[in-house]
Amino acid sequence: MFHKLKSTRYPPKKKPILVWDGNCGFCKYWVTRWQSFTGDKIFYEPYQEVARYMPDIDEIHFKQASRLIETDGQIFSGPASAYRTFTYGSKWAFLFRWYSKYKWFQKLSDSLYNWVARNRSSLFKITKFLFGSNPEEVKPFWVIYLLFIAYIIYIL
Repeated sequence: MFHKLKSTRYPPKKKPILVWDGNCGFCKYWVTRWQSFTGDKIFYEPYQEVARYMPDIDEIHFKQASRLIETDGQIFSGPASAYRTFTYGSKWAFLFRWYSKYKWFQKLSDSLYNWVARNRSSLFKITKFLFGSNPEEVKPFWVIYLLFIAYIIYIL
């Protein structure tokens, strides 16, 4: 389970920063997708590049989960970091409201996040299979697979 951090004394000056694991292909894929939603409203940097600028956050915490760090020093961790990024210009902004408002959704999201974190390499393969290898040009291959399965069931 990741540790939820509250704040840092070394926040970014100009705009929020989403800190993620730069050695994780799955993370890179989805960070690239989120960038397409938020544009230049958020910095996206791997923890390997920015951890030294935030000495009050142990590196182990950056390894555990993504962190969205606001300019006031407030930190959102794990699924909250992802959902919070969506409030910067995405139709998925309601997910942050749900996470903040509904304990059941928060617990479900935290559990799912932990499961994803333990299975990143397998889920990266599944992600590329379903959406393609290029996160900037997502293709809904899953629709084709679903139609193929429906066709097979229909002819049986």
